[in-house]
Amino acid sequence: MAALRQIQSVENKHKLSNTLRNWLPILHSSLSDLNEAMNPFVESNPVIEIESGYEENFEKKIPKKIIRGTISNSRTEQIEALTIQVRTLHDVLDEQLEAPLFPTPLSQSIAVFVVANLDENGYYEGNTDVFCEKENIQIEEFEKIRLRFAHVEPIGIAAKNLSESFLFQLDNSDIKDEAYSLCVEVIQNIEDIYDYSKEKNFSEVMRVLSTFKNPPAIEYQEEPAQVIPDLMIFFDDDNSIEVKLNDAYYPTIHIDHNYVVEHEFITKKIKEAKSLVDALDMRKATLYKVGLMIVEYQYEFFTGGQIMPLTLKTLADEFGHNPSTISRAIANKYIACDRGVLAMKEFFTTAIDDDVSNAAIKDFLIDLVKQENRVKPLSDMKLLELIQSKFKVKMVRRTIAKYRKQLNIAGSSERKKLYHLH
Repeated sequence: MAALRQIQSVENKHKLSNTLRNWLPILHSSLSDLNEAMNPFVESNPVIEIESGYEENFEKKIPKKIIRGTISNSRTEQIEALTIQVRTLHDVLDEQLEAPLFPTPLSQSIAVFVVANLDENGYYEGNTDVFCEKENIQIEEFEKIRLRFAHVEPIGIAAKNLSESFLFQLDNSDIKDEAYSLCVEVIQNIEDIYDYSKEKNFSEVMRVLSTFKNPPAIEYQEEPAQVIPDLMIFFDDDNSIEVKLNDAYYPTIHIDHNYVVEHEFITKKIKEAKSLVDALDMRKATLYKVGLMIVEYQYEFFTGGQIMPLTLKTLADEFGHNPSTISRAIANKYIACDRGVLAMKEFFTTAIDDDVSNAAIKDFLIDLVKQENRVKPLSDMKLLELIQSKFKVKMVRRTIAKYRKQLNIAGSSERKKLYHLH
């Protein structure tokens, strides 16, 4: 009996090992790529047939409770409300065409003209002379406004050429002070870059240049893949929050048990097929548990509040996995709720400590700048003091500077000039 139990234990461990081996690539893939992730297991197995979840009508798969939460009129709009709103380059730029960078009607008019005359790579190619003549302004005044795009995301946009784009990006980089002047010279003579290879700070220059976007609009040039949420989170009729797997989009695995010939190969393939079914079930169970945890930690968000601090380590400890495994597990996964479709990673903010997220600090930083004295704007050191006092955390000035740049907020001296212009 003991020997029999030992054999069964070995068989169970072997089955679990096969399932886990299949589970990781299936877990890490997005729902839209799941069929492709399963192909290597399916193509080598004659007893498996896959029925794709994509064959059904998309409209039938949307939970009505989520649709009721969307502000839309037509059925088409309701369906579109459950797709990721892809932000185009112009969407991103339009949000930034206001104070403090463009505070006056003229500066906004110039900024709008610049954005309207960007080529597909993000370079400015408008007819400046015609615009200036029409608006009765000097070209120097136009250029002064256009150069403010050096502080607009994506950095490098609205430059006239590669060199100017790189100069925009240089001023937003982390280059060491001693290498700055060499980098400017290299950028201005970019075609002869290797003539500078023996210069003292050349390696630092190359490191920084390798981080630049070329062309500046490169991240907006590719069409995004179709996004399908793995989870639906919504309030039911009793006002209780519900987590639902998007089962309708999962492929169905059919195993053919009707082979007449009994053969070791067929027996092995049937076992492998069952292992694949187990792996798919493990994916569903894992992501469902992730959804439950997100609801537990981010309940305030689903009731109209903000996303709270939640680290990957917290999730990893619950699952008994390494944080890197969890990070890959939530990559390219999406949740549909009445506030739209969001990437799972959006629910995991980098925590400064157990109670404070960098998102909360950034929101507070924005409020401070909005309310500051325009004659004497807040320096990074003063912002640091106020933030540390508010959140009771220890930070350094360069972190504030980094957050400020990420939020497209100019330095205090630059803001003072902009306020004066306004």
